[in-house]
Amino acid sequence: MAVPIAVLDCDLLLYGRGHRTLDRFKLEDVTDEYLVSTYGFPRQFICYLVDLLGASLSRPTQRSRAISPETQILAALGFYTSGSFQTRMGDAIGISQASMSRCVANVTEALVERASQFIHFPEDEAAVQSLKDDFYGLAGMPGVLGVVDCTHVAIKAPNAEDLSYVNRKGLHSLNCLMVCDARGALLSAETHWPGSLPDCTVLQQAALTRQFETELHKDGWLLGDSSFLLRTWLMTPLHIPETPAEYRYNMAHSATHNVIERTFRTIRSRFRCLDGSKGTLQYSPEKSSHIILACCVLHNISLEHGLDVWSSPATGHLEQPEEEYEQMESMDSEACRIRQELLLTHFS
Repeated sequence: MAVPIAVLDCDLLLYGRGHRTLDRFKLEDVTDEYLVSTYGFPRQFICYLVDLLGASLSRPTQRSRAISPETQILAALGFYTSGSFQTRMGDAIGISQASMSRCVANVTEALVERASQFIHFPEDEAAVQSLKDDFYGLAGMPGVLGVVDCTHVAIKAPNAEDLSYVNRKGLHSLNCLMVCDARGALLSAETHWPGSLPDCTVLQQAALTRQFETELHKDGWLLGDSSFLLRTWLMTPLHIPETPAEYRYNMAHSATHNVIERTFRTIRSRFRCLDGSKGTLQYSPEKSSHIILACCVLHNISLEHGLDVWSSPATGHLEQPEEEYEQMESMDSEACRIRQELLLTHFS
């Protein structure tokens, strides 16, 4: 007589019970070329992540077998860089698709917990000056502490009938506000804003604005495009340049601000789960926001490890609605005075 078996966990059937670690896949058994092609990063980088996140990923569990931090990280990197839970990827490291999903969740939360460690503005005076010097070397724009812009990442429609995530193209998305330095390293990343919010509104409500207005960064400013309002700490281009100095200012502004556009392209190319080529992120807005932030953390860690930010080819699957810039002029007289002084001092 046949006895029915309830299949509860593929890993349980494959490997049995016990608090042992699932170590079917060994890093030392494969080449760097294989790791880069399959998981997007070389061995040294993956080993660093194991050391960084190992304690967080080794929590006590009552499941059939504990999956090793190394395997969890490989599963998450495979998803971030490919954008899908491919069966062959799970087979390669010896876990089921359900376990792949749990690994992505675990690694994502571990990276989000460390976001402030890797994404922040420099604090000491020498580092701030180095930041300004790097930007000045790009196109002669002085006093720049970072370039700011927004980018949209497509997500599935929330279960609730919430139109706040529908962007200008009629797609559901998160509008992510980011700041980067001259190398493309992120200094700030707010990934949770609903896609219906225009860039100007996102900045107005962002923690970034509170940071700059309360900490009084009087020795420098961010650069933002015409979707933002001019502020004392945010220099925008002139809408209608008329003098040679104004043209030179706008050209330097554009050349410097272009760094963040290149950074967005690189992040999307490196982390294909964000570029829309495999469809939208199939998670709630909150979980999708965490995945985007986790990729931002990995982006900065990769720069620290010498993985060139500009080395990845651009992708053609940008789910970013084009902003219809309104001709907004700041009513902040002090901001106008600072920009005019910048024009006279450095571009006349």
